[in-house]
Amino acid sequence: MFDFHLALLYQVETRVLKQAVKRNIFRFPSDFMFQLTKAEWQQVITNCDNLLPDTAKFSPTIPSVYTEQGVAMLSSVLKSKPAVEVNISIMRAFVVLRQHLNNYQELSTKILELETEMELKFKDINQALRFLLQKEENSKAQMGRSKIGFIQES
Repeated sequence: MFDFHLALLYQVETRVLKQAVKRNIFRFPSDFMFQLTKAEWQQVITNCDNLLPDTAKFSPTIPSVYTEQGVAMLSSVLKSKPAVEVNISIMRAFVVLRQHLNNYQELSTKILELETEMELKFKDINQALRFLLQKEENSKAQMGRSKIGFIQES
């Protein structure tokens, strides 16, 4: 998320957010927060013009971008009541995401078990069908040919 979006979320000015980060820069490694290059920022403005506020588009400073861990860390750096509430919401969201991930993993495991079970049950049928299809293809290929070899007439 961009710093100006987070400033709105935490109900502080963007400059206050940036100052808090500068004072605690050791809490924001590159996988928590990074600075866009000028070219990247121009590309964002070009491609996502309708998603950005006008004040951000014409700002002389290039925004910082925060990952989900950086957003959580900002909650601990900013000491306002909205920051605490956002931090609580983030933690609850992480719990819900983990629950959904567990449900997804359980579902995919059950699907794999069913596929294995069905494959074992219908293995004989699949083999028989493949044999019949192969036999039919071979007989079609043989229909137009004349037989070779010794033919004994009775």
